[in-house]
Amino acid sequence: MDELILRMMRWGRQGYGCSQILLLLGLEMRGEENAGLVRAMAGLAYGCGSGQTTCGALSGACCLLAYLAAGDSDAYRPAEQLPVLLQELTDWFDERVDAVHGGITCEAIVGEAGPAASRQTCGTLVAEAYAKVMEILGGHAMAV
Repeated sequence: MDELILRMMRWGRQGYGCSQILLLLGLEMRGEENAGLVRAMAGLAYGCGSGQTTCGALSGACCLLAYLAAGDSDAYRPAEQLPVLLQELTDWFDERVDAVHGGITCEAIVGEAGPAASRQTCGTLVAEAYAKVMEILGGHAMAV
């Protein structure tokens, strides 16, 4: 099994949500730690907790993309091309998820069973979202 998937599974078993796992991967890749950021990302998991809003894999991936696509002059500002990068990510997610599940909310993706029954579906989606973020950054020649 892929090392990335093993790390994701370990974090999932520890209770981290999809959006948190995405940021943990990005922080780990950069050799950084930020407990506050990871804790804050829990607010996006399972469609902001209700399952009725945007999937945390997408919102988490958007946050990861913004985190990794830093601006040049101010550490607090994202790269100027962030809107283009985010549009590329959301277009991909819409194509990948909406066609299969009929929506991009957590409920549309995992059904009424909720997050506990969704490990495989969500794990695959989180891994694909992470790979897509890396692809987008690489395609725009952005160092991570």
